[in-house]
Amino acid sequence: MTVTPERKKRAAKIVQALKRMYPVPKTELKYKTPFQLVVAVMLSAQTTDKQVNKVTEILFKKYKTPRDFVRANPKTFENEISSVSFFRNKAKAIIAAARVIEKDFKGKVPKTVPELVTLPGVAYKTANVVLGELYDIWEGIPTDTHVKRFAHRFSLVDSTDLTKISKELEALVPKKDWKYVNNGLVLYGRYICTARPHECDNHPLTKLYPKAATRWPKAK
Repeated sequence: MTVTPERKKRAAKIVQALKRMYPVPKTELKYKTPFQLVVAVMLSAQTTDKQVNKVTEILFKKYKTPRDFVRANPKTFENEISSVSFFRNKAKAIIAAARVIEKDFKGKVPKTVPELVTLPGVAYKTANVVLGELYDIWEGIPTDTHVKRFAHRFSLVDSTDLTKISKELEALVPKKDWKYVNNGLVLYGRYICTARPHECDNHPLTKLYPKAATRWPKAK
């Protein structure tokens, strides 16, 4: 990736706008315990937060702690989350992650990226969402489909790989502002500038980079 002054300046303007629009980074996933958040984020891969919340509204009445998930019957648990995508793989990963937290972390959700990514089903994006939401620790910029889409629409990155996009954004944005990028772009993409091509010349971020009105990268 080429970090140009132009890209840095554009990224700074976009982040400042996001800070004004969404000053308090907060996920829309519902949870009550730390591990429930981990589970919700894992379930949200290629599934909407709205659908995840519908599933967890019932699920989290039964499963609250890592130990509860360890004790889950795998087939029953699969059935309980069957309305989310890749539910079988997610069920295995969630139960396995609960076992690791019980065994290696005394039942507590760890507070570093290297520790979190030792959990089955938890990669860079999930680890950073969890750290930021639970502990207000921002060691990276999580990249999901919304972040990827806008990173390309605003010509901030060259990569297509999610983790590489995160690293490129981290090179552009000062660490003190990392917390605003994922949450801001997710909410902006969900409620203001959706993925389907449309007229968006008057949208706040498009005004900062008018070329974005004609750039509609395909989701992959």
